[in-house]
Amino acid sequence: MASVDVWRRDDRLLIQVQDDGRGGARLDGGTGMSGLSERLDAVDGLFVLESPAGGPTVVTAELPWRRRGKS
Repeated sequence: MASVDVWRRDDRLLIQVQDDGRGGARLDGGTGMSGLSERLDAVDGLFVLESPAGGPTVVTAELPWRRRGKS
């Protein structure tokens, strides 16, 4: 099972995904996590991965909050 939380704090958008899996995900493990981290870094974001052996895995993405201009 997995859960997803999304919230805004000041000028940042935060997205957190948590699963009840076995853990062990790594940024250098070929799981795609490093690609996510690079993409967030490119837009002044932050990527945090917590995945101890035995689980759970928690991924938190933090992005700049930008309001759309009115057309």
